[in-house]
Amino acid sequence: MKLTLRVWRQKNAGAEGTMSTYEVDGISPDMSFLEMLDVLNEQLILSGEDPVAFDHDCREGICGACSLVINGDAHGPERTTTCQLHMRSFKDGDTIDVEPWRAAAFPVVKDLVVDRSAFDRIIQAGGYITAPTGSAPEAHATPVPKPDADFAFEHAECIGCGACVAACPNGAAMLFTSAKVNHLNVLPQGAPERETRVLDMVAQMDEEGFGGCTLTGECATACPKGIPLVSITSMNKEWLRATRRAAKR
Repeated sequence: MKLTLRVWRQKNAGAEGTMSTYEVDGISPDMSFLEMLDVLNEQLILSGEDPVAFDHDCREGICGACSLVINGDAHGPERTTTCQLHMRSFKDGDTIDVEPWRAAAFPVVKDLVVDRSAFDRIIQAGGYITAPTGSAPEAHATPVPKPDADFAFEHAECIGCGACVAACPNGAAMLFTSAKVNHLNVLPQGAPERETRVLDMVAQMDEEGFGGCTLTGECATACPKGIPLVSITSMNKEWLRATRRAAKR
């Protein structure tokens, strides 16, 4: 395939950015989107130009690093991560726009790379459990009802890619934060911090400058791991519960 790429180029957070146009040829439909960008970068390096900076790590849909907006969609036209998006999703002669995540809390580092450390600080605020040190407990020492285990596992699948923020018209991080709150709060191991967890993580989320949630649902639609929209309502219930209990003390 021969493609026209319009790629966002920006030297750093303080510099002005612009869309630059490139032509790539000989692209196999079986290539991943990131492999196609590798081909572009090889061309740029051979011609003495600065290669396009983009985030990647595992390239297996696990780490969540490959954060790109492709033709206006977070991770592109398929419900998957960018690294698992293949060029068969496009046609010969297509023009493809490639941009970084757009959110005030995700400043651009360079080109398509953004700083997502705001997510790390939200997790640091409460995404942990208190556990005594020593030998490992017996596997069945703490029984967990299957519905709770399924609910926790569903939310633990969040890879923190940030597609929910990029897709949200408000730049909200509610789906990410709710996934990290819910998968611990529903388990007995997470009970000691159940109230402080949701209060601290939501407070940190607000402090990072993410937008407010209006439940438009774009976050759940874009999520490559299928975190459900009901996750947000579940966290809201947890937050109201913790707020009322804190007010009574």
